Amino acid sequence: MSAIYDYLEQNKDRIKEDLLELVKAESPSHRKEKVDNCGNILKEIFQNRLNGNWKLENFNRELTGDHFLFTLEEPSPKPRILFLSHFDTVWEVGALPIIEKGDDIYGPGVFDMKAGLLSSIWAVRSLQQQMEELPFSPVYLFTADEEIGSKTSRSVIEEAAKTCDAVFVMEPPVSESFALKTERKGVGRYTLEVKGVSSHAGNHHEDGVSAIYELAQQIITLEELTNYNKGTTVNVGVIKGGTSSNVVSASAVAEIDFRVTSTDEADKLIEVLENLHPLHPDAELSITGELNRPPMEKSQGSDQLYQKAKLVGKRLGFDIQEAKAGGGSDGNFTAALGIPTLDGLGIPGDGPHAIHEHIHFDRFSERCALVAELCLEIGKN
Repeated sequence: MSAIYDYLEQNKDRIKEDLLELVKAESPSHRKEKVDNCGNILKEIFQNRLNGNWKLENFNRELTGDHFLFTLEEPSPKPRILFLSHFDTVWEVGALPIIEKGDDIYGPGVFDMKAGLLSSIWAVRSLQQQMEELPFSPVYLFTADEEIGSKTSRSVIEEAAKTCDAVFVMEPPVSESFALKTERKGVGRYTLEVKGVSSHAGNHHEDGVSAIYELAQQIITLEELTNYNKGTTVNVGVIKGGTSSNVVSASAVAEIDFRVTSTDEADKLIEVLENLHPLHPDAELSITGELNRPPMEKSQGSDQLYQKAKLVGKRLGFDIQEAKAGGGSDGNFTAALGIPTLDGLGIPGDGPHAIHEHIHFDRFSERCALVAELCLEIGKN
């Protein structure tokens, strides 16, 4: 492998201690006090592990956890690499136990994405132990609301990314293949509300306008927008409506999720959604929502990053593959700005958002070494 890999292997016990400390600091997205506690622990780990004069910038938020950015105090002309990670999770406190089974570690957020987050710190630490001066300038952004749409962190992410030459998204790789993610679908979220006219279902059925019936017909139209050949999916995942079985429903609501592989396809879907018309003349429709994350489309710059990763992987003795992902990440935002972005650099495992969430801890050193060596490759330019 390499001296960097050897150093990481020699420090596996310390790495595991850091990881378990982070995972034990449970951080459900909607529990600000818990997320902020995890953030404070993360700051301590960061400052204890990395040398240098680091400037810490906090982005305080009222309802979500606070986001924070670490940059080196000294300005540098060297390539700037943004390590982009989130430390909030989908799990409520106590929902998952922390278990070690052989080489695997199970726990809330360990795969998505506290292990990957930690590996970005240890990658730079391993380099600092090998050289007096880094050939690149690391930038770290840790956010606290990715699992709920990144609404309070998007502007911070975009502003930080604009100052950088490359973005490493420390999300986990594709579960089955450990592949890096060079493309991700864009994500749209909309809510369709229907107003009808209520009436007695027996005595005056003909006087009513069923909001549920109107919504049902609209759902058929929406679901038919799915086009697997284009990678487009539309899913009506939640519906609500009516008050009683003997009353013609006066209101109904649907929550809509769509996924697209290109900005053009996103624009087409948005045009359809925002111009829906009621099929019954006395029904009323209201549609609200947005493209929550733009598609992460493969660019020349991102492909160059991937090719460097393949080269580095070959030097380390393993093959690096690429894949497309149906889910979005904060890398969608940076890629849409045209900044070279490589996703899925975290630690292999499985079970994102599932009760069997875990990482293969025995793969930590090799994956972390890949990130470190990739930084050096970028620093050559």
